[in-house]
Amino acid sequence: MKLTATFHGGTRYDIVSGQHRIITDQPAEDGGRDAGVSPVELFVGSVASCVAYFVGQFCERHGISRDGLSVDAEWTMAEGPRRVGRIDIAIHLPHRIPGELKERLLKVAHGCTVHQSLTVAPTVAIMLNPHGHTGSQSSGR
Repeated sequence: MKLTATFHGGTRYDIVSGQHRIITDQPAEDGGRDAGVSPVELFVGSVASCVAYFVGQFCERHGISRDGLSVDAEWTMAEGPRRVGRIDIAIHLPHRIPGELKERLLKVAHGCTVHQSLTVAPTVAIMLNPHGHTGSQSSGR
């Protein structure tokens, strides 16, 4: 799997994955133009949307309507190094679900792929100009 983040001026970077494009930027108070979600918002949003998907699939399997399903995410930052320190997820289902399904639903929510990727952290390899591409580096910039 592959996606590409490309510079588009200022602090804006567009992420392209297949036929989909997501615009990221920094808020005005951080020197950006607020043309899209910040990378941190996208990160937290990935957790929230993954939880929503898994809960929605659970509801579908158990005959519970997904109408009105929403997931809120709030986060706080931490230092040393600067990072998202805590994410609080709130699942909102406007329909009553049987008590015996509540614990199972929460277990499914915790099993979402993005949450599990945080729990068992992936290896992140960062390379400069892999495969012999030198780009602007060869001009001394």
